[in-house]
Amino acid sequence: MTVPRLKRYARGDVDAKKRSYRQPLLRDAKLIAQAAGETSDVVLLGSVASGKYVDVLVKVFGERLLFPISFVGRGDMSRGGLMLRCSRSGVELDYVPVAGAVRHGPRPEKLPPLPRRPLEPRP
Repeated sequence: MTVPRLKRYARGDVDAKKRSYRQPLLRDAKLIAQAAGETSDVVLLGSVASGKYVDVLVKVFGERLLFPISFVGRGDMSRGGLMLRCSRSGVELDYVPVAGAVRHGPRPEKLPPLPRRPLEPRP
């Protein structure tokens, strides 16, 4: 990754109606679908509230495109915090198909703060 390339990415619109966004996402989703096979589920850990990812990905994966139901109503940081807590506790999230799911809902309660972990010394 280079700074000029990163700046070029930053100028792009994340809009499923724009070909410059949609085409690479569609191309890569098809590659993932081919590599995963027809029986594998695919989990979307990004936002499902808008169609910017969902509109393209559901066309490729259909009912196999899943998302954590506990993401409904959460913003980026809250989704990340939830995944961190689940990872630390060893509890897997519950997944449902994106197609036909309720993707908008009330904001859930704030997550409780994580206990601070001491920094490990560097080698």
